[in-house]
Amino acid sequence: MAEDDMLRFRPYKSCDAAAIVSWIGGERDFRKWCADRFDSYPITAEDLNRHYDSFADSDSFFPMTAEDENGPVGHLIMRFADKEKSVVRFGFVIVDNRRRGQGYGKRMLQMAASFAFDDLKAEKITLGVFENNPAARFCYLTAGFRDAVRETNEYYHILDENWKCLEMEMTSR
Repeated sequence: MAEDDMLRFRPYKSCDAAAIVSWIGGERDFRKWCADRFDSYPITAEDLNRHYDSFADSDSFFPMTAEDENGPVGHLIMRFADKEKSVVRFGFVIVDNRRRGQGYGKRMLQMAASFAFDDLKAEKITLGVFENNPAARFCYLTAGFRDAVRETNEYYHILDENWKCLEMEMTSR
């Protein structure tokens, strides 16, 4: 798909799931990653694969993995957010916790954006990030996303708190 030095971006394989779920540090980090998309914590590799398998017949859902010579280092999903297939939504963005702060997230997001614009022909990419996740928001900003204006704020009730979700976007070059 794409290559950046030793970082490659490719379609997700079910064997990636064990590494991905191992990067989740605790329930709070888990919910920052997936919001309310899974009923219970912790999840297993089988849970992640079962979730993705539910989209197997979709031509609008693209789970992807970033890897280097040692294996998976990052993961995200892309899905079309509109019927016209002009807006791609990123989600489930995660980087190996031992590799955070080294630029892997930024490079993975840039590779994903190139794929979304060049291969999927997206006009815009969107994503949501919780206000209580400043490290992720900073990563998205450095990768080229900007804050999007919403008419109303979106909140999720998580762990007995109300978490504000910030919308971010990137438009085609």
